Amino acid sequence: MYVQVLESFKREGTQVVSSELLARTCNVNPSQIRKDLAYFGEFGVRGVGYHVQDLITAIKRSLGVDRMWKCALVGVGNLGKALLRHREFKYRGYDIVAAFDCDPFKIGEEVTGLEVVCTRRLKETARDLDIEIGLITTPPDRAQRAANFLTEAAIKGIINFAPARITVPADVHVEYVDFFHHLYAVSFSITLDQRPKAQTVGD
Repeated sequence: MYVQVLESFKREGTQVVSSELLARTCNVNPSQIRKDLAYFGEFGVRGVGYHVQDLITAIKRSLGVDRMWKCALVGVGNLGKALLRHREFKYRGYDIVAAFDCDPFKIGEEVTGLEVVCTRRLKETARDLDIEIGLITTPPDRAQRAANFLTEAAIKGIINFAPARITVPADVHVEYVDFFHHLYAVSFSITLDQRPKAQTVGD
């Protein structure tokens, strides 16, 4: 979150930001900002603030995103194509260098300069291109199969956009992106706000 906010400041031309402004933008209190940023080193000048680029560099180094990560996408449907066309991935250090699908009608298709390759060639392609992260955008019933191909290719990080849980070896890190979780959270919050407030004693 800090990186995203700081990069927004950078795009706007802001070179120095106060902990108060950074806290308001991130919706946390200033003391929390100072505590969190202390983990990344000695930053900030009393009465002046934080140098935006220095903070971005330090946080990215700590997160391991101060270099380019090569990624493979499995499942070139509507969501997969949308992610392939998303320019922000490369800007943030994630380069999708290969796209895979098992549908013979999609294999050979070109999307944003990438030829869709059969998933059976994932292992050799991952080795040749030094791919480290896999993105799963398949239908839910194909997610485990996609995960199997990725883990067989020795890929240690998976982002699963499919609404299905997958089983992977213990040394493979998985993050789930389920849009419905966020929709449920928003609808629940709205529902709570619309419920009659409980009356307090004396009302």
